[in-house]
Amino acid sequence: MFLDTITALQSANDYGRNALEVLDQEVGWHRLLRMKPELESMVEDNEASPLTLAAEQYATVNKYAGAFLQAFTFRSARRHDPLLAAISLLKRLYAEKRRSLPDRVPVTHLSQADRRLILGQEKPDRRLYEIATLAALRDRLRSADIWVDGSRSFRPIDEHLMPRSTFTILKDEGRLGLGVQEDGAAWLTEARQMLDFNLKRLAHRARSGKLDGVRLEGGTLIVTPAAGEVPAAAEDLNAEISELYPLVEVPDLLREVHEWTGFADCFTHVRTGDTPRNVSAMLAGVLADATNLGPKRMASASKGISAHQISWMRTFHARSETYRAAQACVTDAHTRHPHSRLWGNGTTSSSDGQFFRASDRAAKRGDINLHYGSEPGSKFYSHLSDQYGYFSILPISPTESEAAFVLDGLFDQDTILEIQEHFTDTGGASDHVFGLFALIGKRFAPRLRNLKDRKFHTFEKGDAYPALSNHIGAPINTTLILDHWDDLLHLAASITTRAVVPSTILKKLSASPKESQLAKALRELGRIERSLFMIEWYSSSTLRRRCQAGLNKGEAAHKLKRAVFFHERGELRDRSFESQAFRASGLNLVVSAIVHWNTVYLDRAVTELKRAGRNIPDTLLKHISPLSWEHINLTGIYTWDSEQHLPEGFRSLRLPAGLRRAA
Repeated sequence: MFLDTITALQSANDYGRNALEVLDQEVGWHRLLRMKPELESMVEDNEASPLTLAAEQYATVNKYAGAFLQAFTFRSARRHDPLLAAISLLKRLYAEKRRSLPDRVPVTHLSQADRRLILGQEKPDRRLYEIATLAALRDRLRSADIWVDGSRSFRPIDEHLMPRSTFTILKDEGRLGLGVQEDGAAWLTEARQMLDFNLKRLAHRARSGKLDGVRLEGGTLIVTPAAGEVPAAAEDLNAEISELYPLVEVPDLLREVHEWTGFADCFTHVRTGDTPRNVSAMLAGVLADATNLGPKRMASASKGISAHQISWMRTFHARSETYRAAQACVTDAHTRHPHSRLWGNGTTSSSDGQFFRASDRAAKRGDINLHYGSEPGSKFYSHLSDQYGYFSILPISPTESEAAFVLDGLFDQDTILEIQEHFTDTGGASDHVFGLFALIGKRFAPRLRNLKDRKFHTFEKGDAYPALSNHIGAPINTTLILDHWDDLLHLAASITTRAVVPSTILKKLSASPKESQLAKALRELGRIERSLFMIEWYSSSTLRRRCQAGLNKGEAAHKLKRAVFFHERGELRDRSFESQAFRASGLNLVVSAIVHWNTVYLDRAVTELKRAGRNIPDTLLKHISPLSWEHINLTGIYTWDSEQHLPEGFRSLRLPAGLRRAA
């Protein structure tokens, strides 16, 4: 029955159907309910408390806990914090070598369930109390609610942000440059009016059946999935242009893109700042990362280059900052190319994670997310512009939420792109992210699954919108937002000035089971922005199509990345974060070079067809992507010392298939 239930839910999720309806059809809702009492009795009899299970390892914890607690001084923003009182008690017990707890101990830092277990006997259980206290300390350290004196990693939230004095100066001079007013009350008044007006208009249009692709059934708004928009003529044209691309070896492609852009010169020497003397070895090192071959195997598969030369270039020239500069160089050249403007103006982007399994060597570092199967691995989370230009990539754990890293790529990059609107899938969306996007003045447009299960959060009472009563959730806590308005501005200004990495703060805000007041305030602000976005999503079929088109570009680019990252069956072998970051950066750079090379020859092919009298409108050309690789030889023996004599600096286009057969 459990297997049937999971299969039914998976089917509903894959095809966008109502989960409860599918479950009732495939399994039977009443059948499930009849099983509930039996299941409850099984769980009560057999399910041990997590605290009890953790306490079985107390002998191991006891070996280091005393030294650990004595070594550090913990601080808290709360006055008379009960957790600090519990830590002081444990320190004293270790110092005095006492095994039992006193009759009265601080317990308000623990959950009710833990308290019942600890105090359920005649005397408080020392093992359970110590384990529960250390677990609470771990969570509070992660969220920066408690910090360690003298530590750079475990500091209070404020010390991660720009200095408060700097923020005050910027605010007084009106130089914050954020997307919201400095007066929180004025912003909330405007948001209240906008949300109320848009909800009433949505309710009216829903009742009148005037929503394009959305219907109101039984008080629930249901969105009809949009059909694909790529015309058949575009597919035929894409096949025709693909046959015109010159055949090329990947080393030659990288060298040509370097000659056009000079990206290899961005890999400066770590001490002298000089450009690479051996460009071929530098390019071979980049390709070794991108294809997952590694320097030694790349040298064995190459002509004209040695393992020593590749290793030398990687040691002294390949760093995270030089990879980022080289990426910006290629992406900027691609952005400036006239043909790229057919795909977009470079102001929108999308981001998505791509899972890569870990081989035996790297399996110990890899995490397991059952969404991708039972094997460990890592995710490469990358950002792509609407012009198919990559500008950021980061290896992350597959168990981490993608939402924490959405903003990283928008700020941790050096391209000329000015992204104003960003698309993600459901995994990249959270109320905290909605709130931050609003604060920094950018638009967040995720594709939300199970939209009908997400609620609007309003300033007014829910009965003000009777047609949408099924969609109305908890009211907005305006007092919380106003009380922490300056803290929210401080947080946003720290991100826009790059004083802090957004994911660092987002992970800390969401780490603690009990959210900090700042996290709650940001969530309330995000609920307002998400409600406004959801209204527009229901109201505008254009927005839904734009978001889908933006995400489709990233998903299509994943196929090219799979083709490039082919060695070791596309599995990661590196155990360190730095090595995985090099693999990800090399993959992004080589894919960007392929996209730019394809764009150049796509433009030349279109020019040739137009010269022959073909009428090819731009509305058709925007559907032809630069992501094909059938004409590129990615495998085999790599030759780095071959001299290419290209007329006018470009290769000749191939003859159309019909002319080739005639010849």
